[in-house]
Amino acid sequence: MTAPTPRPDLLHRTENGVSWITLNRPEAMNAVTWDQRDRIIALLADASADPAIRAVVISATGKGFCAGADLRGSPAAGERVAGDVARMIRLGAQRLITAVLDCEKPVLAAVNGTAAGIGAHLALACDLVIAAEPARFIEVFVRRGLVPDGGGAYLLPRLIGPQKAKELMFFGDAVPAAEAERLGLVNKVVPADALEETARAWAERLAQGPTRALAMTKQLVNASLDGDRAAALAAEATAQEINMSTADANEGVASFVERRTPKYLGR
Repeated sequence: MTAPTPRPDLLHRTENGVSWITLNRPEAMNAVTWDQRDRIIALLADASADPAIRAVVISATGKGFCAGADLRGSPAAGERVAGDVARMIRLGAQRLITAVLDCEKPVLAAVNGTAAGIGAHLALACDLVIAAEPARFIEVFVRRGLVPDGGGAYLLPRLIGPQKAKELMFFGDAVPAAEAERLGLVNKVVPADALEETARAWAERLAQGPTRALAMTKQLVNASLDGDRAAALAAEATAQEINMSTADANEGVASFVERRTPKYLGR
């Protein structure tokens, strides 16, 4: 008797210029394994390099977006020595979050349910976040006696300020989708049955945009949070210099002069 084919724990498809990366372990609330992290990182790198991909959506099946890290899938290790934990975090959670932040295409999170720990940071590292009404975000680390990792202490203060970030991290309370939108963690909240449709509409709109200009805009905004005004303005001028050599920039100017809708090709 033939054994049943195992269900893939990560789904991927490309439609209309959008790379859809979907966590598919609903029985584990999509807790992400080490192997899944590596494949997500690879798919994000592929999206950066492939001119046919012009936006990315990270989504999930079932009732949870991502309940955090599933450490059972971590590489086997012997006796722990100093530096092992830091190395694991650098190569695991931090590498995943960095891959989202550094992806050269806009990355949108479609959050269907609970996003906890590294799952919350995976969503919040995305450029845009759409949440279903049942979704909630939890800085769960304090409940386990842990320090937030996966870039949490970097991301949250930049999104909502240090005082509110400390409140969420000190108490570990669940933040419902509507409150997350009010705080600025989420761009839009929609009914659960409208989540995929809304994410598709936003992602395909991004995929019709001037892809290189969007990539450089993303880079400028992210970098502006870490540098001074002079560095930000210098980076802006350099980015515009580079961007003006693209076909999409020429098309944007030509369409304005000719009073027509631009048709961007992502080049």
